[in-house]
Amino acid sequence: MEKQQKVEQAVRNSERFLTAFHRIEQSMKDIIGTNDHLSFFKLVELSKRKNAILRKYEEDLREYATLRNAIVHHKTSTEYAIAEPHDEIVLALETIDEALAKPITVGQMFERNVSILQAKDTLRDALKLIREKQFTQIPVYDGNVFVGLLTAVGIMFWLANHVEKEDISWEMTVESTLQHEKKKENHLFVPREMSIFEAEELFKEAISKGRRLEALLITDDKGLVGIVTPLDLIKIEA
Repeated sequence: MEKQQKVEQAVRNSERFLTAFHRIEQSMKDIIGTNDHLSFFKLVELSKRKNAILRKYEEDLREYATLRNAIVHHKTSTEYAIAEPHDEIVLALETIDEALAKPITVGQMFERNVSILQAKDTLRDALKLIREKQFTQIPVYDGNVFVGLLTAVGIMFWLANHVEKEDISWEMTVESTLQHEKKKENHLFVPREMSIFEAEELFKEAISKGRRLEALLITDDKGLVGIVTPLDLIKIEA
């Protein structure tokens, strides 16, 4: 009885693996817009140029292709496959399949009411908001017009540059403290339909260019609808 259950579990694993594998193949064809017969490795190579999810899981998929070939070419019956995937392998492949079929977007994950400051608000107002909300990145507007992203690091450097001038006042405007931030491109606007994998790539790309990206500002036709910070993405992966 126990042996039979193990065989049934093995069959389920191999069939689930092959089903997910086939769906991923079709997803890659859809991404590159083809119905031609292409090798799995060629599909990965072409589709990764257009899709961040495939770029993230490229090496995993290449390894799974080897396992898939072993299962398909050496399977002698529905009850026996020479290479049976472990549960965690099947789940990992199904996770990739799900990510391709229904990509999680930054809008789904990070849409929220975003606390903002007005350009004429004071440094005191900014520091109170940072203290109360524990935010370290705050969008600044002049009316409805975006003027910059204020960060705790930016405030620190601004204070450091003024400490010897003795001209610091808590009533100075947020606009004046933004001068340090304006020297750096510390944010990007992104559509709410962007996948979280694409968002992750934007942060990594900025680092590779020696630039610190503090936040992605999520927008739609209504305006600002959310914000993504590097810490947000770290929490997802943890």
